[in-house]
Amino acid sequence: MEENVKVAIRVRPFSDRERLRNASCVVTMIDKMTVLYDPANSKRDPRQYTFDYSYWSHDGYWERGDGYLESTSPSYVDQRKVFDDIGAEMLQNAWKGYNCSLFAYGQTGSGKSYTMMGFGTNKGIIPIMCDELFSSIETKKRSASLDQEFQVSVSMLEIYNEQVRDLLNLSLHVRGGLKVRQHPTKGFYVESLTSHAVYSQADIESRIVEGTRNRTLASTNMNSTSSRAHTIVSIYFHQKSRNNAGQFVTKMSSINLVDLAGSERSDISGTSGDRLKEGSLINQSLSTLGNVIKCLTDKTKGKQFVVAPYRESILTKLLKNALGGNSKTAMIATISPADIHYEETLSALRFANKAKNIKTTAVVNESQTDKLVRELREENQKLLDMLRRGQMGIGYTEEEVAEMRHSLEEQLKKNQEEMEKMNNSWQQRLKEAEAQNKLKLEEERQEQERMKSVPHLWNLHEDPALTGMVTHFIIPGKSKVGTLKGTEILLSGLSILPDHAVIYNKDGVVNVRPNADARLLVNGDEVRSDKMLRHNDRVLFGHNHLYVLHHPQDLAKQLREGRSVEKPTYDAAQQEIAQHLGLIGITGNRSKNRTQDDLLLEEELVQVLPHVNQANAISQELEKRVHFDIILVAPQARGLSEGRAEVCVKLVDCISGNEWVWSKNKFTNRKYMMAEMYEHYMEGQTDWDASCKDKDPFWEASDTEVPIGTVHVYLQSLAYVIELDETLAITDFRGAEQGYLHVAVVPCDDQGLERREDFLENPQEMIGKELHFKIKILSAKNLPTKIRTCFCKYKVYLDDKSTMTHESLQTGETHDINHQHLFTFNPVTKQFLSYLTNSSVVIEVWGKQERGSGEQGSLLPSSSTEPLSSARSSASDVVGANGHITVAFVIF
Repeated sequence: MEENVKVAIRVRPFSDRERLRNASCVVTMIDKMTVLYDPANSKRDPRQYTFDYSYWSHDGYWERGDGYLESTSPSYVDQRKVFDDIGAEMLQNAWKGYNCSLFAYGQTGSGKSYTMMGFGTNKGIIPIMCDELFSSIETKKRSASLDQEFQVSVSMLEIYNEQVRDLLNLSLHVRGGLKVRQHPTKGFYVESLTSHAVYSQADIESRIVEGTRNRTLASTNMNSTSSRAHTIVSIYFHQKSRNNAGQFVTKMSSINLVDLAGSERSDISGTSGDRLKEGSLINQSLSTLGNVIKCLTDKTKGKQFVVAPYRESILTKLLKNALGGNSKTAMIATISPADIHYEETLSALRFANKAKNIKTTAVVNESQTDKLVRELREENQKLLDMLRRGQMGIGYTEEEVAEMRHSLEEQLKKNQEEMEKMNNSWQQRLKEAEAQNKLKLEEERQEQERMKSVPHLWNLHEDPALTGMVTHFIIPGKSKVGTLKGTEILLSGLSILPDHAVIYNKDGVVNVRPNADARLLVNGDEVRSDKMLRHNDRVLFGHNHLYVLHHPQDLAKQLREGRSVEKPTYDAAQQEIAQHLGLIGITGNRSKNRTQDDLLLEEELVQVLPHVNQANAISQELEKRVHFDIILVAPQARGLSEGRAEVCVKLVDCISGNEWVWSKNKFTNRKYMMAEMYEHYMEGQTDWDASCKDKDPFWEASDTEVPIGTVHVYLQSLAYVIELDETLAITDFRGAEQGYLHVAVVPCDDQGLERREDFLENPQEMIGKELHFKIKILSAKNLPTKIRTCFCKYKVYLDDKSTMTHESLQTGETHDINHQHLFTFNPVTKQFLSYLTNSSVVIEVWGKQERGSGEQGSLLPSSSTEPLSSARSSASDVVGANGHITVAFVIF
């Protein structure tokens, strides 16, 4: 029987960052309804969405002595309530033999990990479900016959950049990831994915922690971005017993727990015109998932001939059953309540609203065990016959035939393994798994004990789920840090040297000393010599490895002294790095009463800073001979009359000196592709470099259009029907002059003939009459020497579309543009008259640069090595027309 996917929404409390920004709550919940208010338009009706469950977890709770968050209000929903509604039903269905799937969706930091895994005594859906499962198994075992058997196993995989990685068996790491195959009856599966027998909730939790740790190490070492990765934990539950006829029957269920990539990362808007905006596979899974859900929703509305594109991404292949097949499926979307995350929250609600219309048809997976074995044997015989006869079909290439042969061989191998599992005693498999895990669990227990007394470093990560997953103990004496084998603290990745640093632990005092040329920051400040470390100090090795020191003895001392000890966060660590670089307070308002725009701008700077640093480090390591700088661009420099400054990234070719300004979104998209290239380089792939420049994320063609600057043409003279003819300075985002533009605004009659004698003494006389005028852009001169062609674009009054000039070539020092456009307003309104007297037309001047000569160089321009303070002081006095400071930074 068809049934809809069950959908729940959960709103979390404010984060520390949101409290710091004085965020206001824009979400309310009424029974099953979630209501979202637009903070930018209070008069607009709120958006209302109805789901199966709307969970209010924003406030109305207190923290008990054991750390559990308990309700003090009827509206508050705790962890147990979420499980009782969603997890308990999934568990019941698993006992009945149904496949079950649970999706977690939302932006990074919205509470997905807390809802799914929990924290401390606040257990999430997964650990509670596992607890309940094994508790039920133990209860049933007491009354079960000797022939009854309950089997539980687990697998964990990650999909990143359309590649599958087994997180519980890193030895299976192969170039291009594990293959996804299709079985004629079971659907898509991951070839060679390992599943591990487990015997308790603690065993499952240990496996998930192991997979998460492996995911953290890969993310840090290879510079990949975990928020773009999807994680699937699958729990396989088999029940074996005899039926009334005395035959062995197996009831099978798979519980798939899917943590989807951060929803805020799926948008590549702002990359229009970028030749590589579709070049990276990083966005493919989420965009395809959206397309699949849309198609499935259209089907439920009665549309015919709709085919869901499952095959277009790895994620949707593996989730085909969960989305439109044999599964009972639920989704929980977690959202932020803050006004500053309104767009991300709206996106998550829209996604969830579509998902609730999907229908699935689940069936009980129950078969006779001997029948399963017989079917596998028959299928194996057919596969063997095909291989012997070479029946691969006609018209295929040798490569395709080889691929099909390999696929058949793998399927044969998989079937054989399944038969062996069925024939082997489960108790035997469980004992083998228990023996293997016993030593690992003991090691983990001993490590937890050591952490109570031995100083150690634990990792901070952008993804809260990956924070605290990696630990390095600082043993008494000397511990070397670097990439060399045998090093006590072995790191790899961006800007990590073979012999990077040394950490000394003498008589309980911990010091760190970086080696020459090593990048090492302590609490955001660069360290060049010995530095003593205290409890909770933040240490950044290179560009990716961010750790916190836990020093038990120093912690005890600080508590005895009555000091407040707060656990550091990734956001706070990045904030202090930005502060030491002078990025905090750069908006010009250094007081505590900074505006909301100031705070949002600083937040963007803090978010972009580590990515720009990483891009520069990758460029240097791969010898790409380009450099990236963070810049702030005032609204006027973007052709707008008002608004706040925008964070952009400037790309500098270190050989030709050509410069391009990228939007933050375009840079982010390119950065993921740079990380992908770096990963291939680190893996030793011979073809890691782009085969042609068009596919190189570091390269930008010289004929790419670049903004030169803007000119503000005030129209007050038009209100008096007086001609304007001036040569105006073209200013760039720094406020520096980049040349001059000859502009004229000339009143005309309805035929376009210029009127030079008639004028008005009082502009109010124009109201109700018609006005015709021409805007002329005659020429540009003294543009930067590297500009070979230029053109202009502008908007007048309420234009949606820009008026464009043709592209002009340089003649001497002048670019002859010779553009004119006739505008007619009939009648002139009070609003338009106010525009003429108080506003300006912003003319954007764009150009194409001279082609660079020579090969790319590895040395950065001299300006890139200047101290940031001097670079800032030389630019921070330039104020845009709207009062914002427009600043270019050099980040090193």
